[in-house]
Amino acid sequence: MSVHSAQVVQSVKLFAGNGITNSNKELVFADFVGLCSGKKTKKDSSSTRRRVAGVNSSTVQRSFLGLKKNWASINSVLDIERVNNGSLQQSSDLKPKVANLDDIVSERGACGVGFIANLENKASHEIVKDALAALGCMEHRGGCGADNDSGDGSGVMTSIPWELFNNWANEQGIGALDQSHTGVGMIFLPKDDDLMKQAQGVILNIFKQEGLQVLGWRSVPVDTSIVGYYARETMPNIQQVFVQISKEENVDDIERELYICRKLIERAASSETWRNELYFCSLSNQTIVYKGMLRSEVLGKFYFDLQNDLYKSPFAIYHRRYSTNTSPRWPLAQPMRFLGHNGEINTIQGNLNWMQSREASLKSPVWRGRENEIRPFGNPKASDSANLDSAAELLIRSGRAPEEALMILVPEAYKNHPTLAIKYPEVIDFYDYYKGQMEAWDGPALLLFSDGKTVGACLDRNGLRPARYWRTIDNVVYVASEVGVLPADDSKVIMKGRLGPGMMIAVNLPSGQVYENAEVKKKVALSNPYGKWVSENLRSLKSVNFLSATLVDNEAILRSQQAHGYSSEDVQMVIETMASQGKEPTFCMGDDIPLAVLSRKPHMLYDYFKQRFAQVTNPAIDPLREGLVMSLEVNIGKRGNILEIGPENASQAILSSPVLNEGELESLLKDPYLKPQVFPTFFDIGKGVDGSLGKTLYKLCEAADEAVRNGCQLLVLSDRSDELEATRPAIPILLAVGAVHQHLIQNGLRMQASIVADTAQCFSTHQFACLIGYGASAICPYLALETCRQWRLSTKTVNLMRNGKMPTVTIEQAQTNFCKAVKSGLMKILSKMGISLLSSYCGAQIFEIYGLGKEIIDIAFCGSTSSIGGLTLDELARETLSFWVNAFSEDTAKRLENFGFIQFRPGGEYHSNNPEMSKLLHKAVRQKSGSAYSVYQQHLASRPVNVLRDLLEFKSDRSPIPVGRVEPASSIVERFCTGGMSLGAISRETHEAIAIAMNRLGGKSNSGEGGEDPIRWSPLTDVEDGYSPTLPHLKGLQNGDTATSAIKQVASGRFGVTPTFLANADQLEIKIAQGAKPGEGGQLPGKKVSAYIARLRNSKPGVPLISPPPHHDIYSIEDLAQLIFDLHQVNPKAKVSVKLVAEAGIGTVASGVAKGNADVIQISGHDGGTGASPVSSIKHAGWSLGTWAYRNTPDTHSKWAQRKSHSQAMIATGCVMARICHTNNCPVGVASQREELRARFPGVPGDLVNYFLYVAEEVRGTLAQLGYEKLDDVIGRTDLLRPRDISLMKTQHLDLSYILSYVGLPKWSSTTIRNQEVHSNGPVLDDTLLSDQEILEAIENETVVNKTAKIYNVDRAVCGRIAGVIAKKYGDTGFAGQLNITFTGSAGQSFSCFLTPGMNIRLVGEANDYVGKGMAGGELVVVPVENTGFCPENATIVGNTCLYGATGGQIFVRGKAGERFAVRNSLAEAVVEGTGDHCCEYMTGGCVVVLGKVGRNVAAGMTGGLAYILDEDDTLVPKVNKEIVKLQRVVAAVGQMQLKSLIEAHVEKTGSSKGASILNEWDKYLPLFWQFVPPSEEDTPEACADYEQTATGPVTLQSA
Repeated sequence: MSVHSAQVVQSVKLFAGNGITNSNKELVFADFVGLCSGKKTKKDSSSTRRRVAGVNSSTVQRSFLGLKKNWASINSVLDIERVNNGSLQQSSDLKPKVANLDDIVSERGACGVGFIANLENKASHEIVKDALAALGCMEHRGGCGADNDSGDGSGVMTSIPWELFNNWANEQGIGALDQSHTGVGMIFLPKDDDLMKQAQGVILNIFKQEGLQVLGWRSVPVDTSIVGYYARETMPNIQQVFVQISKEENVDDIERELYICRKLIERAASSETWRNELYFCSLSNQTIVYKGMLRSEVLGKFYFDLQNDLYKSPFAIYHRRYSTNTSPRWPLAQPMRFLGHNGEINTIQGNLNWMQSREASLKSPVWRGRENEIRPFGNPKASDSANLDSAAELLIRSGRAPEEALMILVPEAYKNHPTLAIKYPEVIDFYDYYKGQMEAWDGPALLLFSDGKTVGACLDRNGLRPARYWRTIDNVVYVASEVGVLPADDSKVIMKGRLGPGMMIAVNLPSGQVYENAEVKKKVALSNPYGKWVSENLRSLKSVNFLSATLVDNEAILRSQQAHGYSSEDVQMVIETMASQGKEPTFCMGDDIPLAVLSRKPHMLYDYFKQRFAQVTNPAIDPLREGLVMSLEVNIGKRGNILEIGPENASQAILSSPVLNEGELESLLKDPYLKPQVFPTFFDIGKGVDGSLGKTLYKLCEAADEAVRNGCQLLVLSDRSDELEATRPAIPILLAVGAVHQHLIQNGLRMQASIVADTAQCFSTHQFACLIGYGASAICPYLALETCRQWRLSTKTVNLMRNGKMPTVTIEQAQTNFCKAVKSGLMKILSKMGISLLSSYCGAQIFEIYGLGKEIIDIAFCGSTSSIGGLTLDELARETLSFWVNAFSEDTAKRLENFGFIQFRPGGEYHSNNPEMSKLLHKAVRQKSGSAYSVYQQHLASRPVNVLRDLLEFKSDRSPIPVGRVEPASSIVERFCTGGMSLGAISRETHEAIAIAMNRLGGKSNSGEGGEDPIRWSPLTDVEDGYSPTLPHLKGLQNGDTATSAIKQVASGRFGVTPTFLANADQLEIKIAQGAKPGEGGQLPGKKVSAYIARLRNSKPGVPLISPPPHHDIYSIEDLAQLIFDLHQVNPKAKVSVKLVAEAGIGTVASGVAKGNADVIQISGHDGGTGASPVSSIKHAGWSLGTWAYRNTPDTHSKWAQRKSHSQAMIATGCVMARICHTNNCPVGVASQREELRARFPGVPGDLVNYFLYVAEEVRGTLAQLGYEKLDDVIGRTDLLRPRDISLMKTQHLDLSYILSYVGLPKWSSTTIRNQEVHSNGPVLDDTLLSDQEILEAIENETVVNKTAKIYNVDRAVCGRIAGVIAKKYGDTGFAGQLNITFTGSAGQSFSCFLTPGMNIRLVGEANDYVGKGMAGGELVVVPVENTGFCPENATIVGNTCLYGATGGQIFVRGKAGERFAVRNSLAEAVVEGTGDHCCEYMTGGCVVVLGKVGRNVAAGMTGGLAYILDEDDTLVPKVNKEIVKLQRVVAAVGQMQLKSLIEAHVEKTGSSKGASILNEWDKYLPLFWQFVPPSEEDTPEACADYEQTATGPVTLQSA
């Protein structure tokens, strides 16, 4: 089967299959067409909403209608089994079980949250009303089911409304409730009446057993008529139970008793059929939770209690959920019992495994010996939020304060923290004490918490969620994801702020105190002498020097390398590169060799593992620029009982990183407290291979078990031996580590000891990551270090260094470099999963497995996904042996074998893109010869099995038909798209030839990141003999050709993204991840940034351009939904697509993106090409089963999924697969910016046209064979595929049922889905403005107009659509009119995005995140209302990530901004009065002035532009990232003028008092400013004091 028919197989699969979990689900199809056609139903009447906000009706109707997704039709699949059985309790078997990846990836979410608290602890109904109103204004932060009425969940937590319940109790004749001894349970019970009675019976029994008196049951009054279809299908019976606890007096004891009862009830129910239908929202004497699978605006209407004036509370936490899962469930709505969580815990699998491991050791006197009854503490089937909630609940019920529990679970980034180190060293001691006992629950999180006495909020260490707070004169504190969720009178606001990364705010209700960050933490940290305990018990491992000579001779080293599976590529390309350069090797193009299980060459076990990565629901983080939040520190030794506090818990050894040299391992082995033991890891094949590996593993686990029970705290698994023996091969070290780790977890011993691997089988970053991910705390890679020493001492290296061909390094330096490269590689692997701490990655199993069978998984990798089965233990033993024997055979070569895994070589591993293939393809397309194409097809048909689809073949239920009856090739090629390749990575010639070819075919090419030259947007009319003066570098042109890319890409670097670029697109693609290196940013080396590329990207020639990982404005699902909204706003005619990369759970992610209103979802495979990427990313990240997991995720059904081809397209236009794209030396000018090489470019657009037409004809032939006329008829038809009868070398145990499962088809054909109208944003404020005659005339005739308008937080991306209209008509700079618009109120996200010159926007009020995103010109002024109760320069008035990717214009803000101000700013000028962390990150031009304090990590990755920051108290310097910029005082006269004139403009436009006082005392303030100067600006007049001013006349302000 050729590669093309194989691609058809892949696309046939595209719409088939069932999402993520196992394939034998009973799925029921339901089709609701027209159910949500945007008609206003009774439920959605805007009049009820109008009363909430109390403002004029038209505005609110407009604002709120825009919130509901206006989908014309939705196709849906109900996953009935999941809804009914998605277990919420663990089974009654209490033996620890490892968390399963399938369970975890199917529940993800993000949200909008907030709290309101009265500091006088006064209960009122107003607080509840306000919370519900605020929740209504968060609707756009939530998700909606496919019926558009079932919300993903919303809820409120308040204190118990005793007045309401007493009223009910009196009516029932129970009499007034004793508030101090009554517990109230809010319970979801089974729907069926009989089952409900059974459940109530179980509950009554347990309460009776525990000696509690049940006072009565109350049916919670609800209005079911307003519940959505899905939500009603699964709606539980909602009841409250009232119980009296007379035996306890103390509140904490009462809460503990209720907690024990709940745990016992859950356990008793776990054996019942209705176990998944029983759920306690809350059971407490202090708090109660009302929640459900409802949209936020109907929560208050659904529960009549919430409308009752007797429902009073001094506080309320509210929460709106956006679940990326397609089947949200009632119990997963939030708040949970303690927490409301907006975010995603990336380390959840590791956290669950460790929580389980500690079950055996957790004890506390407060439980009076009943610890057994409250297990388990985690549940893999519940969401990450629910598990974090249960961990917090355990700590709080065991006597910890809520603030302390959250500091333990979600610590801030306290290392390298200038403020903490100087002012609060005790807080650092607290974190150091707990670091070795509780791995951080790491990931983006805004957490709101309450136990009824304290209400608070905290943010994760990265601050990747917005949190704003304010306090009013009448003593109420508000915290929310957004400002403007409640109408507030600013004159009554006395404090306004935001939570920064790692910060916390807590309100003590009884005392009425508000504690801001430092006070909260100081109070907690001083409760015990943590500093003393840490200094007396925590031992730091001293670093030991590297060895300076090899330990054995070269022959012994070679034998050892052969035995352990090294190839010459591993040594030369990986180890030697790391030793000489201190960084991982870079390579290019994708991974085109067979999967390890399909390969005929032996592979090391690690090659069966693929790294997982974050996308959409949880962002990757940036190890290069934001390394300050990351740490590779490891604690070694026993982890004590976390419920007891004492000095002995701190008795551990601490390592600065997990990479040990021989000396450091030696010192660990001498640590008397650890009682270390070494376990050799060899298996004996003297009596035959079969069964030998299994027996040895069993013995190894038993020996480790015994050692730990005897007090050993450090297990060293070692494959080191003086003499290798032919009959005793080494166990693959990953298998040994995994087996021991799993064995100890299952026997409750894992917390007692750490595992260290002393191994020859580890030399690349991926291998280190695998070992750590499956339980090793540290690794000593002794053979890799020996190889570094051997390389440095070799004659060849010595000569190269002597002749200056290679930088000189000493033997110690070579090993230091190797370890440095491993550490930075590990940081990158952690960061692409969004994890900051190695301690949280350890044991987190963040991998997918391809080609290992159940036997191996169960022994060593329990809980990891291996969808296709594979090798047995004995087969793995044989593969290991095939390496081992190389060291003992007589004719052993004197050098290592080259397997050709990285670079193609004759006789090496098969590469699908090989020179032979490209020659045959070139011949076929250049000669336009059908027979030459047949030879090419033959070549592909005879290749070895390479990818999973090669294991499948077609079968049909019909007879063949004549090809003439099949749809024409011209309609098939319209489906073809080429991948996004940036102009910069490839040459202009290649980029334009591909675009012209795709436009001729009617397919789509993709601009990649980096913008597009406007000259390409008009059809050519001047072609003669194939040449055009417009594009003189191309040949083979025709009149009517256009070189524009139909798909224009918006990537994280935002290079070249201007309003005109966006307004001229047919489709806009948001790039979340890249197939060859998912979770990482891109990099264009400086030598590829020519003057032309620099002009398109608004940067400077020769300066390297780095795209950050996608986390600045798409760090969660709701932020991605916002960017989709922004793009629909600026260009309502363009479809918006989102590019994801395949991984386990991709269906879950895709369904979230579908809910976010994307028109198209594109899924890249693991084998995508790239201009440059680390080898380990190309080889070990990404997934081979992408489209299979996407298949039948309900919400994706009306979305079009695109399949793209770009390696083939490049080969057809002339690429010869030299694989040196990253060097700028491409021999045929395809991937080079060098003029002389580009002149060699051989391709013409016609070549690619010919290639795709041949492919289309091949598809037609296949369809005719199958008997089908249209491609539409076979898409999703897995029943037309069957496994090929083919024998693989390594195993016959592959199971393809996962791939072949058939679950039916969507109702619409692929063509109907593809040709849908563009999704709309619904009615928006911009439409109202654009319907104003005066504004229309001003745009049409370029005149001046002045307007004012009210704005609310639900008005998002305001001005974006107006900017799009102007850009489409006039380009980025052509508009000569002026639109002066003043808004008053709280602006929603992305206010004034994509502004163009001539738009002068003023906002009186405040704004949320992304102000001025992508602005290209104009002026934006943000000021607070007059007569505020707070001091404007101390208040946060705009949100996070303002000015992201701006390419022009000016912004003046009277007040502070949040995190990430002016990230990737290329030309805008800004004045602001304070910012959070990461200010000016990745800036490449423009000018930023800050007249106040900034956070940490200023100017990280800033390669252009200037910044001026005022430093009044001398605290700025430690906060600066000095990697690129240099700091200097403002000494150049031109720089002083630039600074002063910007401040003058700021004062004039905003009336800033701070600015005015600076200007009044200019001589005093000027010396307090620092100027930030990147190297590219050092010679500019603004930065250089002795710059010769040659030109006369006025000095113009600098623009990069």
